[in-house]
Amino acid sequence: MNPPAQPALRAVDSKYSEAEWKARVDLAALYRLFVKYGWTDLIYTHISARVPGEDNAYLINPYGLFFDEITASSLIKADWDGNVIDPPGGEYNEAGHLIHTAVLKARPEVNFVLHTHSRAGTAVSAMECGLLPLSQHSNLILDQVAYHDYAQVTSDEDECDRLQRDIGDKYLMVLRNHGLLACGRSAAEAFHFLYYMEMSCKIQVDVLASGKDYIVPDDDALASLAKYGAIGSEPKGERAWPGLLRGLDRQDPSYRT
Repeated sequence: MNPPAQPALRAVDSKYSEAEWKARVDLAALYRLFVKYGWTDLIYTHISARVPGEDNAYLINPYGLFFDEITASSLIKADWDGNVIDPPGGEYNEAGHLIHTAVLKARPEVNFVLHTHSRAGTAVSAMECGLLPLSQHSNLILDQVAYHDYAQVTSDEDECDRLQRDIGDKYLMVLRNHGLLACGRSAAEAFHFLYYMEMSCKIQVDVLASGKDYIVPDDDALASLAKYGAIGSEPKGERAWPGLLRGLDRQDPSYRT
């Protein structure tokens, strides 16, 4: 059995509840994992978390910090209307606010939302075929993938409505000509889905770039993998998450502060 991950350290400022502090630590960990796995795009993508026990509040990165600088206490707390609650005068990415609040408001079971502009993910987002059933990675998640067309946004309300309609009950979405979005009931589950999606996109780009004919598993194999990857009563990714945190702790535990 793996040893437990280091428990979330208490903030110096005790204004946070234990539940909010844990959400902050998990969210800060996700930002550091984006760096580790190469999913960053300077300061221009974002990850959010619902504030536990609050109906109208979420956490997101302060606009301008690189992801390896983000800590649990540096995160912005804002409400659905865009008002910054903490810290006073804090600034977030407006596009991030739109995307994340749209998903969090529409999906009460979702607590974390991740967005990337990775090279492979954006490449697949520009492919008319979308994500193909080329690998075990992709076939585990294909049933969870939705698509959102790129469009000139006329209003925040219109874009929120389109995002909510397009993601439906899925946990992954390809933002056409833009990037990827993943969500989860826990930080571990959101990371799980994004990891498999990013790997699927890398594999697809490699396969198509080879110019060789590719093989698709038979229908029975596809159905079996889809069943294994289906949403269950418990969030996915929980077994790997403590190890991911241990890796961050060995490298730089400052995300916990």
